[in-house]
Amino acid sequence: MKSLTAFTLSLLMVLTFYSVSGCKQHPEPERAQASSGMTSEEPRESQGDVLPAGGDDVLLLERINRSLASVADTVKPSVVNISTTTTISMKESPFGDFFNDPFFRKFFGDQFDPHGRQRKYKTSALGSGVIVTADGYILTNNHVVENVDEIKVILQDKREFTGKRIGTDPQTDLAIVKVQAEGLPAVRFGDSEKLKVGELVIAVGNPFGLGNTITMGIVSAVGRSHVGIADYEDFIQTDAAINPGNSGGALVNIHGELVGINTAIFSTSGGNVGIGFAVPSAMAQSVMGSIIKHGKVVRGWLGVSIQEVTPELSRHFDIKETKGALVADVVKDSPAEKAGVKRGDLIVGFEGESVESPTALRNMVAGRQPGSRAEVKLIRNGKEMTLSVTLGELPKTAEAGETGEYDNALAGVYVQELTPAIRESLNIAENVTGVIVTRVDGDSPAAAGLRQNDVIQEINRKAVRSMKDYNEAVSGIKEQDNVLLLVYRGGGYLYVTISP
Repeated sequence: MKSLTAFTLSLLMVLTFYSVSGCKQHPEPERAQASSGMTSEEPRESQGDVLPAGGDDVLLLERINRSLASVADTVKPSVVNISTTTTISMKESPFGDFFNDPFFRKFFGDQFDPHGRQRKYKTSALGSGVIVTADGYILTNNHVVENVDEIKVILQDKREFTGKRIGTDPQTDLAIVKVQAEGLPAVRFGDSEKLKVGELVIAVGNPFGLGNTITMGIVSAVGRSHVGIADYEDFIQTDAAINPGNSGGALVNIHGELVGINTAIFSTSGGNVGIGFAVPSAMAQSVMGSIIKHGKVVRGWLGVSIQEVTPELSRHFDIKETKGALVADVVKDSPAEKAGVKRGDLIVGFEGESVESPTALRNMVAGRQPGSRAEVKLIRNGKEMTLSVTLGELPKTAEAGETGEYDNALAGVYVQELTPAIRESLNIAENVTGVIVTRVDGDSPAAAGLRQNDVIQEINRKAVRSMKDYNEAVSGIKEQDNVLLLVYRGGGYLYVTISP
């Protein structure tokens, strides 16, 4: 009986809701009947749930439509097509182009036509760029203009210019190109640090060389790292469609302001699957300013080796916090050592900002100018303290030692020195020497053979005792060479072979 009563009440509520909704949707029933030639006594055909065209909803959509179109019209002139030409050398085969096919060479290599002579070929590629100053400075991706012979910049109004590469920064995959022109339509910069997940964004570029193309989406995530695209990663993730050719294009907010430089997509097919990445405009502005002023990117340097706080390390160091950057080692005579930073310290704040991870701290420090002072908040033996540090300039050796970007079988393998703190935390014996693997990208040829925390002791039978040994060994490996590694893993040794 109670069930029947409850069902009856629910039904009455639903009918009441539809009745009230009907009244709101048809405020003037007499006028509607008159226009259709019906009287109040005449039967009316059931309209179901079909709503009339018009009203506040349509007006709202029209306003949104006009706003988006206005943003697109504002931004499109600032986004350019970048066409590049590169000269490459290949052996000429008496069998024609068949044996030069990349698919064939993947399986058979170069054993055919050993006496073929070298021929030069020109290849072309397309990308995008964003005009950021009226006098011709253009932001784009490093991979768009890296190692190219010619750069052609084509504006929306079809004007063509020869571009000059002013500087590049592979660590963020950014580059600056300059054209000789005045009065160009420069984009306005927005504040990428204020972006929030869920905000509307628009991507503008030249996918597949089709010309200026607009796609829309939302900010899916901010602060994305460990993507494997660049060394300094703080990506904006978006579901706005980004396809090949969009690289270097603009990601703008609803005000038409530049908040990111489109860089890459995560895809198994090569096409858009709703996961795209853009370099934040704040990082792009910093890199651009440094390149224009110094001819290179000048980064701040603290002088510490840092790592994630794992549950095991938390127990070992008696740390309750789950965020921050754990100091594994302090470089001798570095700014950190002079300020009093020690191994085992957990850095949780930098210049008033919370440090969520080692990547976040690395980006914060790199974005500061050498010589500037910074307040570092840390936890030592359960007690919170703040140290004042005068940052130095990141040395090239330190920058090269943090990652190993090579075009061979060990591409995408990240290593660092085996410090005493790391040795102790991972219980690695004193007689084990080498460099420790901190990360292996998923698309790296070494992904199937190497693991995080492996200690590389030999490369192709050559001993590796330091980062210098590692870099010298890896730089001598050719693109198609197989690699033999001696690795210490889990208390034992094993050989690992890696094929490109």
